[in-house]
Amino acid sequence: MSADLHCHSKISDGSTDVEELVLLAKSKGIDTIAVTDHDTFSGSEKAASFGEKHGIKIIKGTEISCFDYSRKRKVHLLCYLPKRTDKISKMIRSTVEKRNEAMKTAIPKVIKEYPVPYDMILRRASGSTCIYKQHIMQALMDAGYTDEMFGEVFQKLFDSRSGIARTSFDYPDVFYALEIVKESGGAAVLAHPAVYNSYDVMLEMIEKGLDGIEVHYPRARESDERELSELCEKHGLIKTGGTDFHGMNTSKVNPIGTCTATDEELEKLIELVNGKK
Repeated sequence: MSADLHCHSKISDGSTDVEELVLLAKSKGIDTIAVTDHDTFSGSEKAASFGEKHGIKIIKGTEISCFDYSRKRKVHLLCYLPKRTDKISKMIRSTVEKRNEAMKTAIPKVIKEYPVPYDMILRRASGSTCIYKQHIMQALMDAGYTDEMFGEVFQKLFDSRSGIARTSFDYPDVFYALEIVKESGGAAVLAHPAVYNSYDVMLEMIEKGLDGIEVHYPRARESDERELSELCEKHGLIKTGGTDFHGMNTSKVNPIGTCTATDEELEKLIELVNGKK
């Protein structure tokens, strides 16, 4: 058995349909996946019945976009198997609304620099809860302005300091998000710590009840995995693994199942949630 606990679909910023995620997992011999689309449970909810039909277990989840305001860094928090989603849904719905407004402001700036029809971008966001930068880049790639998702054109447009179409909006405070996930009865797992250099905030999150850390992910170095694994063992945390699968909407394509959680850690995750009220 194997479980890829971090997958994205077209419902957020992935390139594949939810049904395709399930079929890809089946073709790779992966029998459990967590559909963790950004700031929505829609992907995992849609995948549940389709997964059952094809013998693939679906772990309900979402990847919550947060911010560490003391260090001025993004943080991504994975929420698994919440029993109550009202407060989480309210929080992440606000993020989606803010992201959409920010992208609607950015698109005219993109089009001024790289003329493409506005509708061309919107069609690539069809089926998603939000317009993402990947949808804009898909349109620019199809129009021949670039041949890569996150290259020079992306940096010219969206670099956080100099991008001509850079966006800014408030994310939920990471500790507030952690508190809401804990209240939901779900499991709170810090996603890919090295990607946003989340090591300092991770120690604070452990003190405040973090349940697990994504130890195995494509951009983790051996030293990262070793350090994170030791930290989990020291504090009794769950060691998860996931590909952070986005299909082709990424800088390097990693097939589903590239990184997985062990059966033992998956059981710990399920037992932890089952033991919560």
